[in-house]
Amino acid sequence: MLKVAVLVSGGGTNLEAILQAMESGEIPGAQVVKVISNNPGAYALERARNHGVPAQCISPKDYGDRQAFHQALLEGVRASGAELIVLAGFLVVIPPEMIREYRGRIINVHPSLIPSFCGTGYYGKKVHEAALARGVKVTGATVHFVDEGTDTGPIILQKAVEVREDDTPDTLQRRVMEEAEWKLLPKAIRLIAEGRVQIADSRVLIAKEREE
Repeated sequence: MLKVAVLVSGGGTNLEAILQAMESGEIPGAQVVKVISNNPGAYALERARNHGVPAQCISPKDYGDRQAFHQALLEGVRASGAELIVLAGFLVVIPPEMIREYRGRIINVHPSLIPSFCGTGYYGKKVHEAALARGVKVTGATVHFVDEGTDTGPIILQKAVEVREDDTPDTLQRRVMEEAEWKLLPKAIRLIAEGRVQIADSRVLIAKEREE
């Protein structure tokens, strides 16, 4: 059973999608063992508790400096025994020491088709505002491994979403979540739990499902 820690900053809709997929049997080989948020007011913490999952707030405001916060975050993940870290709307830069310790075991969901509208400054609704300003006809979401860059790690899965003429940043954000993010994250976790994901030469290889 793959032990998963989910890191979140806000409402936790992606977390909810993951937990529901696990409870429905869609991801039989994985279990969320801990949810961590940097935000004490994050509703994601309540979602976790509603599903019987241990939840913890590790806020940078509670520590004297960034290094102390990073150490506490790393220790919080270690204590959970997690083998995979899932960033589900976590608006904190992952410390280098965590990337080194969990290399190839941290994944993130980003609300665009990387390499479009990604990198420093592109997060949350800002991504959708930029997509609409550019006039793109198709956007989507990407699940990728996390490395030392911002949205630069190897891509695992992507899903396209149509941009409609009457879209606003709010409507587009919601549709990308519903049609892409909430589907991609559970699928990526399942593939990793099944041992079907490999990184080779900075690219992700996904093995075919074994036939019974």
